[in-house]
Amino acid sequence: MNRYTPIAEHGMVGDLQTAALVSSGGIIDWWCTPRFDSPSVFASLLDSERGGYCRLAADSPDENDMTVRQLYLSDTAILVTRFMAPGGVGEVADFMAPVDSSTPQDRHRLVRLVRGVRGGLTFTFTCRPRFDYGRAAHTLTQADDHSALFRSTGMDLHLQSTAGIPLRADGNDITARFTLSAGQAVAVVLTSAPSDGPVPQHPSLEGIADDFEACRAFWLTWLRSCTYHGRWQDIVNRSAITLKLLTYAPTGAPIAAATMGLPEQLGGERNWDYRYTWIRDAALSVRTMIDLGFDEEAQAFRRWLRDRIEAGGTVSGDPLQIMYRVDGDPHLTEEILDHLEGYHGSRPVRAGNAAADQLQLDIYGEASDALIVGDDVGAIRGWKALSDVLDWLADHWDQPDEGIWETRGGRQNFTYSRLMTWVAFDRGIHAARKFSRPADIARWTGVRDTVFRQIVERGWHQKRQAFVQHYDTDVLDASLLLMPEFGFISPRDPDWLSTLDAMDEELVSDSLVYRYDPAASPDGLRGAEGTFNLCSFFYVEALARSGRLNQARYAFDKMLTYANHVGLFAEEIGSSGEQLGNFPQAFTHLALVNAAMALDEELSKAQARPRTDDHRRPATYGLTVPADRSGLSG
Repeated sequence: MNRYTPIAEHGMVGDLQTAALVSSGGIIDWWCTPRFDSPSVFASLLDSERGGYCRLAADSPDENDMTVRQLYLSDTAILVTRFMAPGGVGEVADFMAPVDSSTPQDRHRLVRLVRGVRGGLTFTFTCRPRFDYGRAAHTLTQADDHSALFRSTGMDLHLQSTAGIPLRADGNDITARFTLSAGQAVAVVLTSAPSDGPVPQHPSLEGIADDFEACRAFWLTWLRSCTYHGRWQDIVNRSAITLKLLTYAPTGAPIAAATMGLPEQLGGERNWDYRYTWIRDAALSVRTMIDLGFDEEAQAFRRWLRDRIEAGGTVSGDPLQIMYRVDGDPHLTEEILDHLEGYHGSRPVRAGNAAADQLQLDIYGEASDALIVGDDVGAIRGWKALSDVLDWLADHWDQPDEGIWETRGGRQNFTYSRLMTWVAFDRGIHAARKFSRPADIARWTGVRDTVFRQIVERGWHQKRQAFVQHYDTDVLDASLLLMPEFGFISPRDPDWLSTLDAMDEELVSDSLVYRYDPAASPDGLRGAEGTFNLCSFFYVEALARSGRLNQARYAFDKMLTYANHVGLFAEEIGSSGEQLGNFPQAFTHLALVNAAMALDEELSKAQARPRTDDHRRPATYGLTVPADRSGLSG
């Protein structure tokens, strides 16, 4: 096994309560169970020696003779890894049957189905679980050649195989070696369960075939609700499935990513735990899911959000905190796992997230925007949740905070935080009038207008001719690409176009967008980071709404080339085009969908109207345009 498979060389499977990463070489090197935010069973992605893994791959005397391809079955979450060698072709299909239930499950089943396609291939199988991020010991009990039990404190991992895969003990681990000819099929099943629970029924190939078809049918049926039928159907479908896979079904809470600890810079310290629900990320997904036709998912999160407001109990005592565990628990104590070396030596490896107790005032804008989408905010419970938050915000909005990027360099008066405060009151005023609900509309209106004036006066930098990151700097910030999206400013306003031009100059590199310049605006952390995929898709949407359609489409097409082989994105793109950060990142896929829908809409409008000079920038494909910045950056 390679010490560390590149981050991008993975697909993801899941059952809507947990998820596993499978490398393009057939290695499960990340799986936390029974929840997304549970300790890991396999984590060799963070330590190739101590983390644990499950490998199922074809052998070849000469690795150069083996070609491996990985793909999803179309419009499903079934991941197929195909091995092709001179002697034959075989494939491994990994899947988890969706548990789309409001009840948390303590048993989760991961199936690895192996088929011979042509000729004959020999496969090897190795299962080396390492419980609790590799900190907990385990015992191995083997009942027979086709069943084994790994037992650790509080958890069992059952391993079962069908005929044709004889399991052999290797210390406290299991190995197997077998040969398949064309038409033959075998399978191994991993089932996580509480200790001392009942042994799972032994799998049969017939039963696994039924589960396979049921899994495929689930995803195909779910996607039928999708109302998007635009130019980028396949990648939007893949992003929608990814967002669904990263949503905890019992509560409707989406997580930010399936992993923790993957670095934003190799060898650096920006290694965070993203297996939690951020109010911001999840709230922004509501409108997107509704626009895609997935109303149930949007409403489930809205219920979860109202429950969080009513429950209180935050670490800071504020109405909301920036993130929670998937069950709504506000306590996310951060610890450093010193025994893990980190991906390619990127330390420290953190579990939990200390940013949970930060003050980030923008979340009240995103939450308000999410709550007023649809008519149910007019219900008493929904309205009380929203109005209580706005009454609190009216007393607390005008203070420095840590901002959207969770900097650890001290609080500032971030322009984006003020923008979203304006959004919070604007949405609340709209809802109060629409539903004739009791509210101090006069006060909310006064605060909203004060915030607007403050942003225009202090967030605008006259010399830069741009809105800037915070009131005491001239640094730009890509989060402000959302200013037109939330209705604060017209996408054709001269001040906005000037801001977009400034971002082109400073933050954009060949259509890839940096969040901000940490050298110019210290964030309390060492090192640098790559371009931020989320912001690159924000940029596409901003270009499209501003009428720069050639530039927007070219930027979008280039961004899609950075997707991995199965259409997934991590958090960032490094200097050599590699994916960095936690993977896959839900926020990136959310922004991709928004960019695709916006670009589709604007392209269709442009095609429907008579051709005129709309002052769009021409796409120059990297060529320099003398004495004119009308081309693309890079």
